[in-house]
Formats: sequence, structure tokens, C-alpha cells
Amino acid sequence: MAEVKLGIIMNGVTGRMGTNQHLVRSILAIQRQGGVALASGDRVMPDPILVGRNAEKLQALATTCGVERWTTNLDEALSNEEDRLFFDSASTKLRAELLKKAMDAGKDIYCEKPIAENLDAAIDMVRHAALTGCKNGVVHDKLSLPGIMKLENLVGKGFFGRILSVRGEFGYWVFTGEGKPAQRPSWNYRKADGGGIILDMLCHWRYLLENIFGPVRAVSCLGATHNPSRWDENGDPYQADAEDAAYATFELDGGIIAQVNSSWCTRVNRMDLVTFQVDGTNGSAVAGLHNCISQSFSDTPNPIWNPDEAHTHDFISDWREVPDYREFDNGFKVQWEMFIRHLFSDEPWKYTLLEGAKGVQLAELGMRSWRERRWISIPELEV
Repeated sequence: MAEVKLGIIMNGVTGRMGTNQHLVRSILAIQRQGGVALASGDRVMPDPILVGRNAEKLQALATTCGVERWTTNLDEALSNEEDRLFFDSASTKLRAELLKKAMDAGKDIYCEKPIAENLDAAIDMVRHAALTGCKNGVVHDKLSLPGIMKLENLVGKGFFGRILSVRGEFGYWVFTGEGKPAQRPSWNYRKADGGGIILDMLCHWRYLLENIFGPVRAVSCLGATHNPSRWDENGDPYQADAEDAAYATFELDGGIIAQVNSSWCTRVNRMDLVTFQVDGTNGSAVAGLHNCISQSFSDTPNPIWNPDEAHTHDFISDWREVPDYREFDNGFKVQWEMFIRHLFSDEPWKYTLLEGAKGVQLAELGMRSWRERRWISIPELEV
């Protein structure tokens, strides 16, 4: 048994998600547990170098996290042959060119989504990866959430019978920046900077729907910019021209209808920041990030519509908590471990740049549906 070092160029990790989910709760957590165990008995130990444009932020993050290496010189980082993997969680607008540059430097690729601003650029990346022969992966974190995994387990057991519909609610109130700081960066609300919730979230909904319920065949989507007046990180007002809410309906194989609302302009009145309710002939379930509740056919009440009398039945009590069927770890960390095993031992990995391109395709067709105000069929993606 031996310890194998994996040098990882981590670009754009000074942002909220890059810091919290990818650096602290994934890479540093993997270091603390002694690396990633391979079937051979060897262990892979991540060795990150933090890369970005702001030296002050990088140094502060490296010091806080105990990371020895950081640089503002991406070219220098890419030239180091000991750093095999390039990871990107910076802005969508820059991602395509950065990934191609890393591929040309001989690096394998792992990145956040969306992988590009448009489908042409996404497909170009898929082709470039094939030409360079790099191993590549795209984060599909929501599939590794405990609540979603419990939901998927119910599907696999046939709990629902014939699945009829899926209803998703995602979002929370993102402050405009006036009087109270916004929780998301201002570029999210500017089209020119790659902002917009359709591109951001429909990438997630495609892989979630297709991996659990079936292929998405058509989309109808309506976007909205509910809060056009926002304030940036310096407290300066700006006009938001990217949509901050999207209301989408999808047709899936088997006649399943999925409706997913995504909004940064809604206040949470549900079990979690994202919930998915699945209704089937034999039962229903609602999953959040961690928890999942279900209601079987035998537990389904017989409600009577009567607007003249207040109902006294406690409908919530008819649902049962779905127990943990295994131990659950951080979803981002789990996917890092899976991809690292794929790098070193060729364990299967299906969440490639091609799958990331499918997410961009759905987002692009969702925006087209909004513009043309009609249903759009989803063609097979040709690369």
C-alpha cells in the first residue's frame, strides 16, 4: 500500500461555494480522513494549489485553511507537471476558455456547472476533451444529497407504482443589496457576465430528472426579472437584466410531467431550500436536501372539499419519515472521491463534459421557449 499525491489546481475557490463545498468540505476533509482509498489498497492524497486573480483573498484563504500553495499566475500553475488535475468553480463566462487551456496543458478536468454560456461552446469543449484525451468530469452534486438519494431509493424499490408527476420548488429570497447585503454575487443578475437563473439551474434539473425519473423530451419555460434594481458588492446600484426566477414544465418519458420553479425572489415556506414531490399511483414522497417523507396508498387520507367548514384533519401527520438506509457524507465530497477513483483506477464515471453539455442544451432551449412562448422538443445531442 502506498500514498499517491494528486496535485489539484483549484481555480476560483475564493467564492462561497468554491471555498465551503469544494475546498473545506471536500478536499480538506479528504486530507483529514487520510485520502481516497483505491481498490488496490493505495490512497490518493489531494495536494491543492489555490489559483485566482486576487492575491489578498488567496493568501487569506490559504492561511485560514492551512493550504501551503497559492498563486495568481495560472500559466505557471498549468506548467507544473506534478499538478495533474485542473478544477474550476469561477464564473461561467470564463469557464470554457479556461478548461480548454488546461486541456492543452495536459491536465485532466473537473468543473462546476454550467460548463459554458451556450451550447456551441459546450460542444466545442466536449470535442476538445476528446482530442486531448483528458479525463473529465462535471459536478452533479444534487444526486448525492441524502434526501434525493432516499427519493431515488424509493423509485428503485417501486414504491410509487407508476410515477405520474414531479414537482420541484427551489429558491429563497436574495436581498437586492439595498440596506442588507445580497447573499449572491452581483454578476448573477447581469446577462453580460453570464448571469441568469435559467442557465444556472436548468443544468441541475436535467441531470436530476434524467438520472432518477427518465429522459427529458420537451420543455416549456417562462423567466422573469422580478427585482430589476439591485446593488453590487460596493454598494453601487445597477440594473439587473438577467432573470431571477424561472417557471418550467418538462415532459419526461413514460408520460411523467415535471414542474420546477426556481426563484431568488421567494420566501421559504417548505421543509428545505429545495424540495421535490413525486406522486405515483401507489404513493407519494417529498424530499429536501437531507430528509424525505412518504405517504403510501394505504396511508392516503380521503379528504372532502368543503369551503364552508375549516378542516380539522392534520394532513402532515399522514406522512412518514423515510429512514436512513446508509451513512451519508457531504454530496460534493462524495463526488470528488468518485472522480478521484475514476482518475486513478478507471472506476466508472458518467458525469462527463457531455452530460454537462446536455444541461446547457436544456437551459438554452428553456430560454428559447421563453422567447417564443411555446413548448420546445429536445433533440438528441450530437457532438
